[in-house]
Amino acid sequence: MHRRQLLRTLPALAGLGLTMTEADAQSPLPAPTADDPYLWLEDVQGERALAWVRERNAATRAVLEAQPRFAATRDGLRAILDSRDRIPAVTRRGDWFYNVWRDAQHPRGLWRRCTLVEYRKDSPAWETVIDLDALAKAEGENWVWAGAQALGPDYRRCLVSLSRGGADATVVREFDTVAKRFVPASEGGFALPEAKSRVSWADADTLYVGSDFGPGSLTDSGYPRVIRRWRRGTPLADAPVVFEGRASDVSVSVSVDRTPGFERTVFARATDFYNAELSLLRADGSLSRIALPDDADLDFWRDLALVKLRSAWPVAGRRWPAGALLVGDAQALLEGRPVAWQALFEPTATRSLASHSTTRSHVLLNVLDNVAGRLEEWRRDGQGESARWVKRDVVTPYPGTLSASALHDPLLAQDAFSESYWLSYTDFLTPDSLMLGRTGRDAREPMKARKAFFDTTGMRVEQRFATSKDGTRVPYFVVWPRDAKADGRNPTLLYGYGGFEVSQQPWYSAGFGQAWYAHGGVLVVANIRGGGEFGPAWHQAAVKADKQKSYDDFAAVAEDLIAQKITSPRHLGIEGGSNGGLLVGAVMLQRPELFNAVVCQVPLLDMRRYHRLLAGASWMAEYGDPDQPAEWAWISRYSPYQNVPAASAKALPGVLFTTSTRDDRVHPGHARKMAARMAERGHAVLYYENIEGGHGGAADNAQRADMLALEFSFLWRQLAR
Repeated sequence: MHRRQLLRTLPALAGLGLTMTEADAQSPLPAPTADDPYLWLEDVQGERALAWVRERNAATRAVLEAQPRFAATRDGLRAILDSRDRIPAVTRRGDWFYNVWRDAQHPRGLWRRCTLVEYRKDSPAWETVIDLDALAKAEGENWVWAGAQALGPDYRRCLVSLSRGGADATVVREFDTVAKRFVPASEGGFALPEAKSRVSWADADTLYVGSDFGPGSLTDSGYPRVIRRWRRGTPLADAPVVFEGRASDVSVSVSVDRTPGFERTVFARATDFYNAELSLLRADGSLSRIALPDDADLDFWRDLALVKLRSAWPVAGRRWPAGALLVGDAQALLEGRPVAWQALFEPTATRSLASHSTTRSHVLLNVLDNVAGRLEEWRRDGQGESARWVKRDVVTPYPGTLSASALHDPLLAQDAFSESYWLSYTDFLTPDSLMLGRTGRDAREPMKARKAFFDTTGMRVEQRFATSKDGTRVPYFVVWPRDAKADGRNPTLLYGYGGFEVSQQPWYSAGFGQAWYAHGGVLVVANIRGGGEFGPAWHQAAVKADKQKSYDDFAAVAEDLIAQKITSPRHLGIEGGSNGGLLVGAVMLQRPELFNAVVCQVPLLDMRRYHRLLAGASWMAEYGDPDQPAEWAWISRYSPYQNVPAASAKALPGVLFTTSTRDDRVHPGHARKMAARMAERGHAVLYYENIEGGHGGAADNAQRADMLALEFSFLWRQLAR
């Protein structure tokens, strides 16, 4: 039960997550003030606010659709997104491998499955389980797939989550994968209305449910505060409360390990974004705290516990470093006895642990080495505290983004995939590939490979380092198009994120290939502090009072690009989304002389009120509490909304804000208010808000292609030679 599994209410990609309920949308807004005259734009569905949105959308479309390549770019991106030449990502459930597939004929998607024998084929015979388009049409809903939790080991019953228009808020329904139908309430089927629900199977007839049960059932951050144990066939309102957090917590959650002989249920109180108190449910119904640092991640692996540290841990005369992965006896840990911990991984200045997974007898480690992936296998030789652990370095493609995930199902006594794992690889110029590996060997079976969508002849990738304001070396990748020279005239897009310990590793983008590289554009990806590229310390160096270091790092990369004549301010643009939207918003105001274009996607921008909008209170461990004068003192220096100058005082680069009305993670009011304030102060601003789409900005491939085409058109308009 990894901390991120226990806190799976908090999406990993952006590090920002919440759902917006009807009550959130209808809660009264404070009156506008001289400091904040645009509070009315926080009224998500308000007539006045939506009229403002539609007016800006029309103006933006008129400008960007007029760009010469807009239509061709949009159609090309749509073709890529709808292409069948993609690797179907699969989730194993028993003998079946499930996939969600979207294309031109199925824009909402098919939930489908096949066997591994079929999956090996170029054209597998997929069996449709749920047709989302047909379901949406039949029910008159704009359903978007939001996941399924299946009950093993037979995986017949699933809890299917469906979102309206891409929002995080979902309805949950029990589904029978054999009969291929939703189980009606008349037959005892579980169903939950649209809410911020988080559900887990306790057994075939019992769920643990955290949801909005009415007043007092949610935390200040809007996540479940209460967990009930719900028995099939009984009213949810009568289900007993089995765990509660505090209103000031981020959330509560539960993880159920049903491994035969090692069954465990653990509840978690997330006291902030990075800390959770873990409690074991004992046979008598009582709870006992698990003696671990609150910011540690915990996984159980039969008789063993795997613990990943986010801070240094002094225990039993030894000080384990932040970023280490420890293994020890699970029962001793749960009983409060001393544990003879051993380290499977300890970080260095350039190496960090990206993730781990377990086969029946091995621990697989995905390691980042200077932001490139490596794979290690560890196996236990012997039993008990005298056992020693043996490492094997696995020969894999390099350097790029590598990911290994075990296929072992611990619920099966006889598991044909007990030592198997998926291995995927990609880099900026190499399309994704998927291989089937087996522990103890380097040879792997090629399974799937994405076709090349653009010609890489003459292209190259470099890793360079910039020096930040405080002397820290900051790595960044440069993707050079064919025939590009260091003449200072290359249209260049600098991308960054820099938050929530999220790493920016190389990726293959067919869209960038066709819409950017093919026309001479350079892509730069910055590995700034606040991310996880070099472990917890790299992240913790740029939080709260030190958040400015993320912005200093990003500006240092821009300065280095200019000094090395990769580009110049006239041809340099920046892009970031969510926390990355805050990044580019802040740097745009601090160092406007470095850039000529800013693409600011689904951003945080009003850091005075961020903690009062949707889930903002849950992010205070990253940014700080603006209601505390000492903390507002540092936040106020970079909060974009509060620092917009008049155009007569400081010229700013051209900016395009994009967001979604249905974004229930980062409130669209951030982007709306920032655009309004910049326009009021005389700056040129383009703004586009998709009425659907959630935090990803789009609900289907057509919307996504359209949004991307608007962004590329803006960049070429601003940065072309």
